[in-house]
Amino acid sequence: MLDYEVTVYTANRAVATTLNHIYIKLVGTGGESEHKLLLSLRGPSAFVRGAVASFTVPSPTSLGKLVLVELDKQPLLLFPEDSWFPAKVEVKSPEGDIYKFPIYRWITDSKVHRFREGTALKGFEDNHHLGRYSREEELKQRQKDYCWDVYVEGIPHCIKADGPLSLPAEVRFSFAKQTEFLFTASAGLAELKLKGLADKKTNWMNIDDIDRVFCCKQSDISDYVQQHWKDDAFFGYQFLNGINPMLIRRCTILPGNFPVTDNMVFPDGCCSLAEEIKKGNIFLCDYKQMDGVKANTINDKKQYLMAPLVLFHKTPDDKLMPIAIQLKQKPAEDNPIFLPSDSEYDWLMAKIFVRSADFSEHQLNVHLLRTHLLAEVFAVSLLRNVPMVHPLFKLLIPHTRYTLQINFLARKRLISEEGVFTKFSASGGEGMMTILRRSLSSVTYRSLCVPEDIAERGLKDVPNFYYRDDALRVWDTINRFVRGILSYYYKTNAEVQQDSELQKWILDIFEHGFLSQPGSGIPQKLTTVDELIKFVTMVIFTGSVQHAAVNSGQFDFGSWMPNTPISLQLPPPTKKGKATEETMLKTLPDVNTTVQGMATLWLLSQRSSDFVPLGQYPEDHFSEKTPRQMIENFQKELAALSAAIKERNKTLEVPYRYLDPED
Repeated sequence: MLDYEVTVYTANRAVATTLNHIYIKLVGTGGESEHKLLLSLRGPSAFVRGAVASFTVPSPTSLGKLVLVELDKQPLLLFPEDSWFPAKVEVKSPEGDIYKFPIYRWITDSKVHRFREGTALKGFEDNHHLGRYSREEELKQRQKDYCWDVYVEGIPHCIKADGPLSLPAEVRFSFAKQTEFLFTASAGLAELKLKGLADKKTNWMNIDDIDRVFCCKQSDISDYVQQHWKDDAFFGYQFLNGINPMLIRRCTILPGNFPVTDNMVFPDGCCSLAEEIKKGNIFLCDYKQMDGVKANTINDKKQYLMAPLVLFHKTPDDKLMPIAIQLKQKPAEDNPIFLPSDSEYDWLMAKIFVRSADFSEHQLNVHLLRTHLLAEVFAVSLLRNVPMVHPLFKLLIPHTRYTLQINFLARKRLISEEGVFTKFSASGGEGMMTILRRSLSSVTYRSLCVPEDIAERGLKDVPNFYYRDDALRVWDTINRFVRGILSYYYKTNAEVQQDSELQKWILDIFEHGFLSQPGSGIPQKLTTVDELIKFVTMVIFTGSVQHAAVNSGQFDFGSWMPNTPISLQLPPPTKKGKATEETMLKTLPDVNTTVQGMATLWLLSQRSSDFVPLGQYPEDHFSEKTPRQMIENFQKELAALSAAIKERNKTLEVPYRYLDPED
């Protein structure tokens, strides 16, 4: 008899333990072992959380090259059937060869589950000895488990699921994540409910009352926001380094519907708009996607959502200062252009309306659509079209972690009929879907690739733009890593073109994510290794780095409500000289709307205890030495970048931490 040394690793995660019997069969090119019960002197503890247990599987003859293991779990007489989360199986053959079988999924029943040896195989490669367990069989099952659904016409498609528990077990929250998520959601609301505010449908009477709620949960940055939210320099700073650095662009020609004059913005005659535009010192934010959007009704009161235009001037001391604001798209006598020289509350109210419009632009376009919904499309297409053995699956699967359940909960708790944003934001309800549809039609491939986006918006040389600095460095680091991995597996362009699984993946993304809009520039097929590298870099960047940039600071910048109002309940001033502090307080959202928004931003900004930083791969999907070394190099580069960002932040009045790879 020949002995195969089998080592079974149970994942070190909550409730991964099984007390059931575990059986294994080894399948090779030369035959199969018997279906063997794995018995250990350790007894039931062989398959507890984090356990590593070794066994011997005999065979009368050599099995040849191992290609597959079969695992099944059978309940004991005295123990009910439970769930088990094996991480991997390693087998040492009598000839001394080591075979690794990545698993990383829940086994919840007593059926036989088959797992292929971990060496990556592209879509035109296969091991024909697998016979009954072909790639086609795996993908056929996956396409039953992961079905497309249409949540609302005109926005990216999503996973079909009746509830979190109907999602396949391997993509659901861990026990720790689920527990913390439920606790955090209830704790945030409970904290505010205790103050008797969550049901108070009245105006704020003074700023001090807002401060008392705000003070219960502060960060160093949110405290800075409260102190400086009225300052023009900080207003401009947020369009570069706040939670929405994606709208501002260099102005090369003043929009025809924004009739700003030299006398308005440079009354001392020191310079002219034409001169400053030519020098590259004028910048623009245009919220035209909000134009004509039907605003919500909250607490039986009509709300207001503007579509402003904002002009900025880069001053000689490198500050980005707002110099003109028009709150509606169409110039008119009752749509004045507000200026820093106006009265305190005229100018402050104009900035508040801009910040409120930015809340909706950020939440729906920049955050929800361009990170969450697109990341879900990338993940569902991967799970439907690419088998576990494929190098693309191994590379991308860690970056899909929790995406499907998070998005299911976002649809249910944030944008459904009873969702927080639907009920309490100015853009909730009908307006929300209008904005999402418009936003999708404006998404381009170039805008998702940060080097091209920065160049296209004319922001390559803007000073003090830390989002750009960090995003470009992380993009380049990811790109080098992706190039190394994919170039190892794809030696020629022809190999990319011949990979049917890869081509189905990209086509599904084009059809279900971008609704077959050719104007998006999203490829329908991949023809070169370079095209593949760029697209995969974008996928990883979108779901990790870009999401961190537009999500992690939400409570920092939004918890002081006047800085980012979720809604406004008076129309904008139509004449100058009328606004007062009382006007401002009546315009700001009601007390209950404020605290619901604060609690939601707090929840969205929380990090779970099982957070995994970029570049860390707890699951061991790659078995070959070369890609494993590339992962180590990637981690070292990210660590060096993290150290550089931390050092830079020591010198900043407001540190920019959101793209630190370690955070």
